[in-house]
Formats: sequence, C-alpha cells, structure tokens
Amino acid sequence: MPEWMVEFPEVIRIPLDEWVEVLMTWVMHNFGGFTDAIGDGLQQMLVILKNVLLWLPWLVIVLLVGVLAWRVMRRWWAGPVMAGLMFLIGSFGDWEQAMLTLSVMIAAVILSLVVGIPAGIIMAKSDRVQYIVKPVLDAMQTMPSFVYLIPALMLFGIGQVTAVFATIIYAIPPITRLTNLGIRQVAPEILEAAQAFGSTPLQLLIKVQLPLAIPSIMVGVNQTTMMALGMSVTAAMVGAGDLGIEVLISIWKIEVGNGFVAGLCIVLLAIIIDRITDVLAARREYKITAPT
Repeated sequence: MPEWMVEFPEVIRIPLDEWVEVLMTWVMHNFGGFTDAIGDGLQQMLVILKNVLLWLPWLVIVLLVGVLAWRVMRRWWAGPVMAGLMFLIGSFGDWEQAMLTLSVMIAAVILSLVVGIPAGIIMAKSDRVQYIVKPVLDAMQTMPSFVYLIPALMLFGIGQVTAVFATIIYAIPPITRLTNLGIRQVAPEILEAAQAFGSTPLQLLIKVQLPLAIPSIMVGVNQTTMMALGMSVTAAMVGAGDLGIEVLISIWKIEVGNGFVAGLCIVLLAIIIDRITDVLAARREYKITAPT
C-alpha cells in the first residue's frame, strides 16, 4: 500500500495552528491597550462584587436568600429551605470561597446578558445573521472549555479577569439562542395588529416582541447562569481562587473529603440559583399566557 494512503500527506496539511498563533500575536500587538482597558474594567467590577459579598455578614446573605426565594417562589417552605442550603455552605467552612465563586459568576452573567441579548435580537431580525452566528454559537458550546483559557491567558494573564472572560464565552450561547427563539416565536398576527396601529420597528421590538419573548429570555438567563457556575472548576485553573480551586487542590492531593465538600457547595449554589431563576421564568410565562 502506498505511503500516502497510510499517512496523511504533509504537503496538503493546513497550518491552522500557525495561523491562529499569528492572529493572536497581531491582536496582542495592535490591541494590547484595548484589552488592558477591558481587563482593568473587569477587575474593578470583580473587586466591587467581591468586597460587597465579603463585607455583608453571612447571616444577612442567608436571610436575603431566604426572603428572595419566598417572594419569588411564593411557597412558605421555599424561604427556609433555600436559606438552609445557603447556611450549609457556610457550615462546611467554604463561605469565603463561595462568595468569590458568586462574584465571578455574577460578573460573567451580567456581561453575558449585555452581549447575548442584543446579539439574539440582531439574529431574530436577520436570517442572514442567524445563519452566520449559529455555527459560531455551536463552536462556542462544543469547544472544550479549557481551550478558552489559552487566548484569555495571552490577553489578560493569570487571574479572575481571565476566568470571567473564559466563562463569558462559554455562557453566552444559551441567552443568545433563546432570545432569538423567543422573538421569532411571537405570533405573526400580533405583529400585524401592532403594525396596523402604526407601531415603528423600535416600538414593535420594545413593546411587543421583547415582552412576549421574556419567558424564553428568562430560560436563557437560567441556562447562562448554570453554565457560568459550571465553569467554576475550569476557571480555577487560571487563578479564580473560588470553590473550583478547592476541587483542584483536592484532586492534586487526593483529598476525597475536601473535594466532595467543595463540589457539594457548588451544587448547593446551583440549586438555589436554578430554583429562583426557573420560577421567575415560569411565572412570567403564566402571566403572559393566562386569560384575563
């Protein structure tokens, strides 16, 4: 059998890795000041969030979680249960790490929404943009999350800013997709009626499409939040310093107990956030679809 059929011919190899290296080098040389400004802004945001969460007494945060859950879920047991889960995190000895995890997650979710919702709106307004952006979102979701850390490290260095940047890339697709889907699912009859009353395209978007798409958008917020929280262990590899680093240290030192506790704290945070955001989406959908 000919050698070219056994081994892939080197002559037709595409040097994509070299092209990417050249591109990143070019970005660093030409946009270094811009990325430094972004990094400084993200760092300030993280410092504020971290200081606020660590400044608030643990009891205040536990009570706030309980009151929020009770108000949102509208069940008498919701407040005590969610507050109890938050209390467990502190009782395991990982309160400070949990607050650091929350600060990274909150920053990543806020920035993901700022980018993802407008991107979803643009996708919903143009089929051509949708065809272009969908493969990009597919790549962002299927690409191993560790790959995001490499360019982020080159642009921002080791630290929480890199963790936030990598988390944003991983968490943007759900809110973008579901914003696009929610707007596209608005019934044509409703749009025609609004246009018949003289609504401009902007009024149609703000007063009709976005309100009707809110249930889908809220599901996107829920999924974006869960994916941001799921990146905590990966983000710890570049210096996030939160619950994820406890998991990594436990792997390196083979400390089963410490790793289980840190992982359980991440799960408890996920349960609290998921229940609250999920109920918000369901309540909004009921308000829109319920007969008046």
